[in-house]
Amino acid sequence: MSKSIKKAVYAGSFDPFTVGHHDIVKRALHLFDELILLVLPNHSKKSLFSIEARIRMLQAVFGQQTNIRIDTYDSLTVDYLKNHQIQFLLRGIRSVGDLEKEQHLSWNNKSINPEIDTFFLMSAPEHLAVSSSLVRELLSYRHPVYSYIPKSMQKAFDLEWSLLKC
Repeated sequence: MSKSIKKAVYAGSFDPFTVGHHDIVKRALHLFDELILLVLPNHSKKSLFSIEARIRMLQAVFGQQTNIRIDTYDSLTVDYLKNHQIQFLLRGIRSVGDLEKEQHLSWNNKSINPEIDTFFLMSAPEHLAVSSSLVRELLSYRHPVYSYIPKSMQKAFDLEWSLLKC
């Protein structure tokens, strides 16, 4: 009997990808055989980095890993999962507020596609206050952000940030 490959999608705007996101990805790889990082536009917020820049930064972190794919999609995540025949959606939780919001999204996703199961991973305590919004705010005040982004992404981040400032 052959083993089924368990794929999951970890979707987010990742604007930018943080050490909190990175921690969730590393821990999820113990649960799933393949993880797709799905970079989405966030139409309710003004993005700092383009989707292409975010993908380049993610490739700097995960480009050599064969069990991680990076993709983008401009529609409902639940539709992406259905179109790619993926059952599992991964979400990171930092707070009770995140849990409540993500729980509602999970219920809505399940009503659209009953085949989808959402996995919640709690943020590591040291990353509870880390968010892409915080990084963007710190950048707006020219505050250093290296402690909030993965070390393997710093060169790509610097390049993308320098292009924005031109």
